[in-house]
Amino acid sequence: MILDRGEHDLVKVRIVWRGGAVTEIEVKVRVNSVENLTQGVEMRERVLELARTKLHDDEIAAILTGEGHRSPKCPDGVLPITVQRIRFQAGLKGLTEQRTRWRHSPDLLSAQELAGVLNIPVNWLYVQIRQGRLLIDRHPSGAHLFSNTSRVIEAVRKLRNHELDHLDLRITEPHEEGHSHG
Repeated sequence: MILDRGEHDLVKVRIVWRGGAVTEIEVKVRVNSVENLTQGVEMRERVLELARTKLHDDEIAAILTGEGHRSPKCPDGVLPITVQRIRFQAGLKGLTEQRTRWRHSPDLLSAQELAGVLNIPVNWLYVQIRQGRLLIDRHPSGAHLFSNTSRVIEAVRKLRNHELDHLDLRITEPHEEGHSHG
C-alpha cells in the first residue's frame, strides 16, 4: 500500500494486491483552514459572489455543497459557519441578514429552536443529519423541521446522549427507533 498526501486535503491511497490488481482511492482529510482546501480559493470567491446576491449563509452552504465544495473539517459539505467566516473576513458583515426563524406552524421546531429546547449546539444537529445518524425530511423552504412533541425531543436527546446510534424522523418512514449501544 502506498500513501501520498497529494493535495492539501486529499490523501491518495494505492493498493497493489497479490494478484497484481491495483486499487486507487482518494480520501478527504480535515485541514485547518479554507486556504488548505484543494478548491479553497474557488470556494472563497464563490461564497463572496453568492453573498453579494443577499443569499443567506445556509442557502450558500447548500449551493456550495451541491457544487462539490466542503468545509475544512467536514468532508461531506460546506457548513453555514464556514460561509459566515468567509463573509466576515471579507468585510461583508452587514450584507446578509441571518435567518432567525423559518416560517412554519407552531407544531414544528426549526433546528435552531430544537437546539435551544435541548440546550445543544445547532451545528451538532446538522452534523448528525450529514452523517446519516439523524434522518429527517426537508421542508420545501430547505429547513429541517422537527415535530414539536415530547417524543421527538426525547428521541433527539437520546441520540445526543449516545443511547441511540441513529434516529429516523422522516415523514415518509415515520419511526423513531434507533439502535442502542449494547
